[in-house]
Amino acid sequence: MCALGWLAAFIGLALSCRAGEPVPLFNGRDLSGWVQRGGKARYSVENGEIVGHAVPGTPNSFLCTGRAYTNFVLELEFLPHRDLNSGVQVRSEALGSPARIPWNGRTNTVPAGRVHGYQVEIDPSKRAWTGGIYDEARRGWLVDLKTNDAARAAFKPDVWNTFRIECIDDRIRTWLNGVPAADLRDSMTRSGFIALQVHGMGKRTNTPSIRWRNLRIEER
Repeated sequence: MCALGWLAAFIGLALSCRAGEPVPLFNGRDLSGWVQRGGKARYSVENGEIVGHAVPGTPNSFLCTGRAYTNFVLELEFLPHRDLNSGVQVRSEALGSPARIPWNGRTNTVPAGRVHGYQVEIDPSKRAWTGGIYDEARRGWLVDLKTNDAARAAFKPDVWNTFRIECIDDRIRTWLNGVPAADLRDSMTRSGFIALQVHGMGKRTNTPSIRWRNLRIEER
């Protein structure tokens, strides 16, 4: 093989070795490549972290990736606030027209533009369902943590926690601080954007915030 042939083969091997490795989902500097949908919570970048600031009187807000992901492993850290429910959307959508979702013998309608899909819950309340899977604006709870005492005990208030989220074919699995939390088989949506949620505050006037950092994704 000529020198150019060897070089091409080496480059091809190097690229194949890098394929599937985790890459940053956030550049650590600004929100380039992200799109806000839903409410008017304020998102900013501070010290290499994404910060979601709650705003009273606005509905759920979502900072969404600009592209969809199908099969992947997502790892990240989050620093919750005791007064702010939140979550990480995976395989989620916001459609240009209303969507009709059959569920439990009835049909739910998702309005046009409404973010909907699988949400890995961040629940700082005494219920402690962080890591459970909620179907945002669509079907409600799919996997709660009522019977998973180990996962409920794994949540740490006021400090950084870690998520590992695997979406492979029709299976979604979550780990909270290394502890298995949810394991779901569901084929309703196989691809969609990833988003960081700041929950609506209703009539409350306080403005808590949540932080995310070290977001890395490995496509499979």
